[in-house]
Amino acid sequence: MRARSFISTTGTGIARVTEGEPSNTEHLQGHSVSSLATGAAKTGLVLAGTEDSGIFLSSDGGVTWTQSGLADETVMAVAVAPSDPRRFYAGVRPSGVFRSDDGGETWGESESFRQIRGRRMWRSPASPPFTAYVQALAVSPDDPDLVVAGIEFGAVVRSADGGETWSNHRPKAIRDCHSLVWHATEGEFVYEGGAGIGKRPGARSTDGGESWRKPGGGLDRGYGWSVAAHPTKPTIWYVSASTGPFAAHGGDDAKAAVFRRTGERNWVRLDGLPGTSMPYALLTDPAMPDHLWAGLADGSIWHSPNRGDDWDHLDERLPAVERAMVMVPPA
Repeated sequence: MRARSFISTTGTGIARVTEGEPSNTEHLQGHSVSSLATGAAKTGLVLAGTEDSGIFLSSDGGVTWTQSGLADETVMAVAVAPSDPRRFYAGVRPSGVFRSDDGGETWGESESFRQIRGRRMWRSPASPPFTAYVQALAVSPDDPDLVVAGIEFGAVVRSADGGETWSNHRPKAIRDCHSLVWHATEGEFVYEGGAGIGKRPGARSTDGGESWRKPGGGLDRGYGWSVAAHPTKPTIWYVSASTGPFAAHGGDDAKAAVFRRTGERNWVRLDGLPGTSMPYALLTDPAMPDHLWAGLADGSIWHSPNRGDDWDHLDERLPAVERAMVMVPPA
């Protein structure tokens, strides 16, 4: 049996560490890797989007990598359709979406994405001169044509036909989107982490991304980043949050916390993580539904066996988690 592996962006490439192995390995060094995505469980498929060399693909859980198209694009987000391992999506800067139907051999741009109403109002303070980009993509577990895209800063939009057409901003989704996750099995549930107004760092859709709700209660900070959902109970979900972008990304004291929401109850803060380092990744595994993993900016990986009530850090460590981390489960 293969051990569980974790792969993160580091700012100078990616790093990979495996449970039970004392050291990590580094890959794609010298590339500005912006995003990571995995395919269906136990396939070993991992995508890496870069700002300088397009898409890289691994079919062995991140051990080896090959270039897989879009070399001239600044790729900021990637996604694999859970129900079709050869359907990929890529989000770029300036804001655009590409799709591959053949496992990354060829790509086509969604021309209609360039025509979304209100697009001229999209502006990202994180990308001078305020050039907005696709920060997050998520694909339905059942339908490879149903996809949502989040813009930093601007909108969350939806396509039900593989990117042939797109909606405008979906009501009450967070416009400053940082992450999107579709539920592992329940196709109506989609989750978002972002910079919410009124200390509301998470949003959820229960109708396949058509409409959204930003629940409050129990929160004391609103700059959300990562989001995850319990694999078998879609009403249980998690979000990491800070007091603001300067604290989250400043490298000194992130003023960070992870919160859990269960049904219509108030959010509960999950103590036990060091709040000085931003949890850029929250991950779950359908094979171990009550377990939760957090990848922190300092490279430490934390694990909870009971939905975040208790935490311990893994012995294995990454050089950094620079905005993204994925998990490759055992075969």
